Amino acid sequence: MRVMLPVVLGVSVLAGAAAAKPPLSEVPEIENTIFAAAVGHEISEICDSISARRLRALMQAWKLKGRANDLGYSDAEIKEYVESDAEKARMRAKGESYLKARGAIYGQPETFCAVGRAEIAKNSAIGALLRAK
Repeated sequence: MRVMLPVVLGVSVLAGAAAAKPPLSEVPEIENTIFAAAVGHEISEICDSISARRLRALMQAWKLKGRANDLGYSDAEIKEYVESDAEKARMRAKGESYLKARGAIYGQPETFCAVGRAEIAKNSAIGALLRAK
């Protein structure tokens, strides 16, 4: 019995480690979709000639939640990720860097419009969530 206990405990620990999920921010399909929505939202908020496709974004959010559930994340884990101040700050910094690299300058809305029009033209994940007015 003394020999079996360490083996059983060792197998249990290994099984738990194998079943551990990465943070949602490290799941590319989740992270990339939320990133596209965040950048699209920022563009639509700053550029008056581009609006967000809100219904499409909402449908995408529900689909994404379902996919996260399918990957084994609970509603509480999803909510924690989406509402986390640290995650919001990280996503904001990532988005600002992305926009800046494409020529967007805060205080100059037309630069955001140019980025938005380019995203729409290439039908990117960001562009699919935007509409030129």
